[in-house]
Amino acid sequence: MTAILELRGVSKEFPSHRAVENLSLEIPRGAFFSLLGPSGCGKTTTLRMVAGFESPTSGEILLNGARIDHLPPYKRNVNTVFQNYALFPHLTVRGNVEFGRPKQDIKHVLEQVHLTGKESRRLHELSGGERQRVALARSLVLEPDVLLLDEPLSALDPLLRKEVRAELKELQRRVGVTFLFVTHDQEEALALSDQIAVMNEGVVEQIGTPQEIYQSPKTKFVASFLGAMNWIDGAGIRPECLRITREGLPAVVTDSVFLGSVVHIQAKLESGEQVRAQVAPDQALKPGETVFLSWNRCDEKRF
Repeated sequence: MTAILELRGVSKEFPSHRAVENLSLEIPRGAFFSLLGPSGCGKTTTLRMVAGFESPTSGEILLNGARIDHLPPYKRNVNTVFQNYALFPHLTVRGNVEFGRPKQDIKHVLEQVHLTGKESRRLHELSGGERQRVALARSLVLEPDVLLLDEPLSALDPLLRKEVRAELKELQRRVGVTFLFVTHDQEEALALSDQIAVMNEGVVEQIGTPQEIYQSPKTKFVASFLGAMNWIDGAGIRPECLRITREGLPAVVTDSVFLGSVVHIQAKLESGEQVRAQVAPDQALKPGETVFLSWNRCDEKRF
């Protein structure tokens, strides 16, 4: 799959700090590509440089093989869906989607985002998920090569967030537009992405598929940030890889949380370290019980 967007050795320095350092990415055409990392890691700054709202201190940004880092935002065939959607409350759905393209036929775009029949509604008559679809439609009607999404699900409540997340992935597959998605939510990145770039302090620590990133992290930061991780004698072990057995490492249960299909156990080792295990409901344990933990050596992550 050929790259539609490339960043070559891109850095961004502000007077107080370096936000992005020597960043290189190749984003395949038609992919759902996520930048994942904690607040302040440089992911939003990277998105803003692609959009043209910030200029790189050094490096190159290419779209379809041509440099765009010197172009103003309106001359780049990319579009941004912002965290707050940046919609106009005084306009209808149609008015928002047509904004900037009043003569464009928006019927097919409204169909793509399942807003057919709601063209005359005002924003206060829409749900949070429908407002997000309006923002997506307004961007898609411009037919961008790459759609940039800056934490677009963060304003939604948790239940709606999961529902809209599924819609977003299905929409991307259907329209085939390349998505560059910024998030700090690990579960969101795993659920949506074809590829993930994990960022930390302005540097990309690992790029790969969700499975590669989760199952084969290359650094301790990636292992810890992407999902829960226990550290026992220097080795990282996922909670789902710990087993309650008749012999092994002794620990005392400090908490047990029933979640339906699984039970999350928290326990304290003799060293005083806290560890987490994920077990079947029939293994529910009570605080104060002594258990023994074991795991397969092949499940250990060492760095």
